[in-house]
Amino acid sequence: MAGLATIAANSSAPRSRNHARRTLMVAGLAHALHDGYTDLIYVLLPVWQAEFALGYGVLAVVRGLYTGAMAGLQIPVSRLAEKLGGRGILAFGTALAGGGYALAGISGGLLGLCVALALSGAGSSTQHPIASAAVSHAYGDAARGPLGVYNFSGDLGKAAVPATTSVLLTLMPWRSALYVLAALGVAVALAVALLMPAPHRTQGPGIGKEKSKYVGKSRGGFSLLFAIGVLDSAVRMGFLTFLPFLLKAKGATLPEIGFALALVFVGGAAGKFACGWLGARLGVLWTVLATEGGTAVAIAAVLTSPLIPALIVLPVLGVMLNGTSSVLYGTVPELAPSGRAERAFAVFYTGTIGSGAIAPVLFGILGDATNVGWATVGTATTALITIPIALALAPKLRPEDPG
Repeated sequence: MAGLATIAANSSAPRSRNHARRTLMVAGLAHALHDGYTDLIYVLLPVWQAEFALGYGVLAVVRGLYTGAMAGLQIPVSRLAEKLGGRGILAFGTALAGGGYALAGISGGLLGLCVALALSGAGSSTQHPIASAAVSHAYGDAARGPLGVYNFSGDLGKAAVPATTSVLLTLMPWRSALYVLAALGVAVALAVALLMPAPHRTQGPGIGKEKSKYVGKSRGGFSLLFAIGVLDSAVRMGFLTFLPFLLKAKGATLPEIGFALALVFVGGAAGKFACGWLGARLGVLWTVLATEGGTAVAIAAVLTSPLIPALIVLPVLGVMLNGTSSVLYGTVPELAPSGRAERAFAVFYTGTIGSGAIAPVLFGILGDATNVGWATVGTATTALITIPIALALAPKLRPEDPG
C-alpha cells in the first residue's frame, strides 16, 4: 500500500506542476489585459477633455467611475467566486470589461461615457481577487515568486495596451480604436473560459506549522501593510492622472504622451523584478524606504525638467512607482488574518484600487484650485507619508524577513 501511495504521489506531481503553470499563464494573460484597460484611460483623458470640454476634477471623476466600480466589487466578487467558482466569473468579467469600452465608443455624450466606464470597471473587478487567489492556491507556500510573475504580467499590459492605443489613435478615430480593444477583451475571455484550470490548492511543506507559529506576532501587520498599499496606490494613480497634462504643457504630442506612458509602465515592469529581488534581500522595510523616497525625488525631477530630460527620468520613476507594490502583494499571504488569502487579497485590492479612484479626484480638485504642478507636488508628499508606516510594520514581519 505504501508503494502504491508513493507511485500515485509521484504521478500526480507533474499534473500539479502543469496545473500551476497553466493557472499562472491564464491569470497572467487576464492580468495584462485588465491592467492595460485600467491604464488605457490615461491616454484617452486628453481626448475626452477636448471632446467633452472637461476640467481636471471632472476628468478624475470619469476615471474614478472605472476604478471605483472595480474596487467596490472586489469583496462581493471574491465571495461569489467561493460559491460558484472563479473561472466562469472571471471570463464573464473580462468580456464585460471589453464590452464597456465598446459602449464607450458608441456613447455620444459624457453620461454615456460614464456608464460605459462604470460597466467596464465592474467587469475588471473580477480579475484581481480571482486570479491572484488562483495563483496562490496553485503554488501554496511557494507562491511569492509566481505572484511576482503574475504582478509583472500586469505591467506588461500597462505598457502594451496604452502604447498600442496611442498608435491606433494616429490611424483611426478614438471610437474605432476602442472597438478593436473591446474585441481583444472578448478573445481573452474565451481563453479564460477554455484554458484556465479548475481551482486546486497546493500545500507546501510546513505551511500550516509556519502560519500557526507566527500568527500572534503578525497581528495588526495586515492593517499597516494595507495602509502602505492605499497610500502607494494614491501616489501612483494621482501622478499618472496628471502626467499627460504635465507632458502636454512641456510640448508633447499625443503619440509622445502614449510613448511616455509606455516608458513609465516598462519601468514599472522592471521595478516588479528589481524590487522583488531587493525585497528578498533587504526586506519590506528597506525596499519601501528606497522606492517611496525615490518616487518623491523622481516626481520632482519630472515636474521641474524640460520634455526630453523628463522622458529620460520616466522609466526610473516607473521602477519606483510600481516597485513597492511587488513587495506588498507578495506579503499579503503572510499577514492574511486567519490565513484567509482570498479574503485578504480582496480587501487589499479593494483598498488600493479604491484609493486609486478617490485620490485622483482629490488631487484633481487641488489642481483646479491651483494648477497641475501643485497637484503633482501633493502626490510626491503622499509618497513620503508611507515611510513612518513602514517603520511601524517592520516588527510585525516574520523574523526571517530582513525588513
